Amino acid sequence: MCGITGWVAFQRDLTSERDVVAAMTETMVCRGPDAEGTWLSRHAALSHRRLSVIDIEGGKQPMVAERDGEAEAVITYSGEAYNFRELRAELTRRGHRFGTSSDTEVVLRGYLEWGADLVDHLNGMYAFAVWDPRSEELLLVRDRLGIKPLYYYPTADGVLFGSEPKAILANPLATAVIDAEGLAEASAFVKTPEHAILRGMHEVRPGGLVRISRSGVRKSRYWQLEAREHTDDLGTTVSTVRELLDDIVARQLISDVPLCTLLSGGLDSSALTALAAKALAEQGSGPVRSFSVDFAGYTENFQADEFRGSPDAPFVADVAEHVAADHTDIVLNNADLLDDGARKAVLRARDLPISMGDMDISLYLLFQEIRKRSTVALSGESADEVFGGYAWFHNEKAVNAGTFPWMAMYMHDNNAPGIMREEVARKLDIRGYVRQRYAEAIAEAPKLPGESAKEARMREVSYLHLTRFVNSLLDRKDRMSMAVGLEVRVPFCDHRLVEYVFNAPWAMKTFDGREKSLLRAATADVLPQSVVDRVKSPYPSTQDTGYDDALRDRVGTLLHAGTSRAFELVDPRTTRQLVETDPASKVRRQMELILTLDSWLGDYDVRLEL
Repeated sequence: MCGITGWVAFQRDLTSERDVVAAMTETMVCRGPDAEGTWLSRHAALSHRRLSVIDIEGGKQPMVAERDGEAEAVITYSGEAYNFRELRAELTRRGHRFGTSSDTEVVLRGYLEWGADLVDHLNGMYAFAVWDPRSEELLLVRDRLGIKPLYYYPTADGVLFGSEPKAILANPLATAVIDAEGLAEASAFVKTPEHAILRGMHEVRPGGLVRISRSGVRKSRYWQLEAREHTDDLGTTVSTVRELLDDIVARQLISDVPLCTLLSGGLDSSALTALAAKALAEQGSGPVRSFSVDFAGYTENFQADEFRGSPDAPFVADVAEHVAADHTDIVLNNADLLDDGARKAVLRARDLPISMGDMDISLYLLFQEIRKRSTVALSGESADEVFGGYAWFHNEKAVNAGTFPWMAMYMHDNNAPGIMREEVARKLDIRGYVRQRYAEAIAEAPKLPGESAKEARMREVSYLHLTRFVNSLLDRKDRMSMAVGLEVRVPFCDHRLVEYVFNAPWAMKTFDGREKSLLRAATADVLPQSVVDRVKSPYPSTQDTGYDDALRDRVGTLLHAGTSRAFELVDPRTTRQLVETDPASKVRRQMELILTLDSWLGDYDVRLEL
């Protein structure tokens, strides 16, 4: 896992731009703390920061394929190809010779064999760039589900690209400008494919290719969800899900460095931890190492709410004992969550005015502690989107609200931009923006002729989650983990599993009257009964009111100073009313937004053009 960046310019000599390329590369140090490399030619510069996971000595990048002393292709690659061993064998049969045991060289040789069609052969999470000196074309590639990020910024004579916006912004050709559409995207809690929030910047779409040549920029898609008839009966479907999970977990345990799992005590992470423990035992290794996050006093003082019905700790303990895990609890307090250094690190990792508040901070701190003992972690991220785990999947009013179900159930009438200045809110038109993005998403959702109205709607809802919701969580996971040099793998994002479950009928996904029926049935044999019976509970958020009081005090300080750029967007009078009259716990999201805007607008010297 790594950080990549680069620059293609057809009307200048990039061999004289080494210092600028070095500045772009330096922004990726956290993503790749182990090594760095740069390849420069007249019109292309590719750079790489490496987190060594497979073939620690041989996998250095950028990697060049040569013939007769001339470069045929150059790659800068981030991610893991979990089927690289099979691909290596196939390419060897086709006459290719390998000098390393890294998956990067397999991908590079795959490009020489198949060109851009190599993506059809890959199973994994990846974002990479290939420069072909023969055609003078740059190919940008992103994995099917968008697990790994990749941004690009077209210029007058080429393109800048990077794993994160900060790499692009380190080049003087790029400027941090946000307009009304970008701010609406950042505020709406819907991640629109290709939208990078900053003006002029784009994301490579999940399952997408971008080609840059002298003739311009061309975009295409090599993968997208398709509607297919599901012909397996229930028993076969459950066993197929289990077979896929066994194969996926075994593949994703491959690593030359210490590996662990993230364990919350929910069905998703518990199933992964149990399957990993089983696979490691079969390999003659183990025990599985696992980590969880908790807050001081959380379990003892827990109060159920509309999101969370139970604390995690008792279930974590049950799983750890059940699978004989080498388990560690990371316990945080308010001082940890409010630490200025951690909060600045999270903003720096995010790059954009998007924050989940204490849930971002705690995730960052969890990953920071894990990194002291492991380099790779397996996460249960995306199981809720794949199997239908969220409460709104099962709420008829939310499902049929004519908008994104997660907004209909919890957020539509409590949108943080309600604290925006009136003229700013009018320009953003969040409701109109959401309507537009929802209509776009529904229009592209695949249809299966002959489906009942209920099944067709639930297919649409699943599609919304797999293309507009999970991307936000995958991005958060990537940023928080790579900020400390930790690689987090997400087995539930394996495209084979996603495609199979997407096409299973909703009646089958809820056959036992509960959420995630297929996953529960497929893994119940390796889980303690307490977890099998547990109702879905999201990632934890502190319930300590002292945390909310501290946020309110900080916003009050910004109000008193009167110099924060956040109030170019946020209405000071509304903010003062919230600070002085509302219970702090009721306005946590608004307080977090103001503090995020204050830091982001200042630290990134953002120009507002609304």
